[in-house]
Amino acid sequence: MKLRITNYELRIEDSVFRPRLICYRAACAAALLFVLFVTSFCGGLFAGELSDNDIYSQFKAANDLFRQGNAASGDDAGRLYGEAILRFERIVNDGGVKNAGVYYNLGNAYLLKGDVGRAILNYRRGELLDDSNSDLRKNLAFARSRRVDQVEVATEKKVLQTLFFWHYDFPVKVRFFLACLFFCVCCLVLTAMVWFGRRGPMAAVCAVCGVLVFCFALSVTVETAGEARRKAGVIVSESVVARTGDGHNYPRSFKDSLHAGTEFDIVKRQSGWYNIRLADGSEGWVPAGTAELITNYE
Repeated sequence: MKLRITNYELRIEDSVFRPRLICYRAACAAALLFVLFVTSFCGGLFAGELSDNDIYSQFKAANDLFRQGNAASGDDAGRLYGEAILRFERIVNDGGVKNAGVYYNLGNAYLLKGDVGRAILNYRRGELLDDSNSDLRKNLAFARSRRVDQVEVATEKKVLQTLFFWHYDFPVKVRFFLACLFFCVCCLVLTAMVWFGRRGPMAAVCAVCGVLVFCFALSVTVETAGEARRKAGVIVSESVVARTGDGHNYPRSFKDSLHAGTEFDIVKRQSGWYNIRLADGSEGWVPAGTAELITNYE
């Protein structure tokens, strides 16, 4: 499996506020100026800490450091990737820029720095925003192949993945497009049947398209609703002992420790601990500080 290490360029939309002032007398003008002052003041309170120019300069610096890291070796490479990570994370946290491209770049930097856990975490965050990004999906698969824990998927889910391969393998955008495409075909065939008064093969084509529309539309609906309810995360500590309860005095849940990059779904949160469920259906409790969530579920 080949790793793609070329980073994406940043694309953000510039937002410009253009107030329109129409003054009929001095009192009206004063009122409008007051409103503009309050709006400006409040806007400054809620705006991100980085302006668009700052974001672009931070992004350029991060990509330059990333390329320097690719050309370096040993500790120098790790230091350069670390500095690139700091700038990418500032763009996300202080600049409020959260898109698949930035998370892809962050994942690349973490992966080449040797932090598989946070690489998978950021690839997953990017995938949540754009699951049709082939480079991101390939690098996520590559990172997963490098983690210590290779948890087998539960048998029931394997069967479902085989039977409904199109639901698990096709990106949401592709499924939505196919649903729209087959719906249009179905409408055209129905129109032709009414216009020409012919049935037979046309009726069969219409029925097949109708079934496909139902399947793809249902798939998109199920995944969208599931993602809204699902709370997932990734182990980011080098290793952690999973317990049977929310405390260090509880027995171990598994014989071996869990390692960075292990993905899970959250069953419950309590007292600074996560009750997690792995891909094979097994459960345990880990300290919240040893893992990070894909999104903020507060």
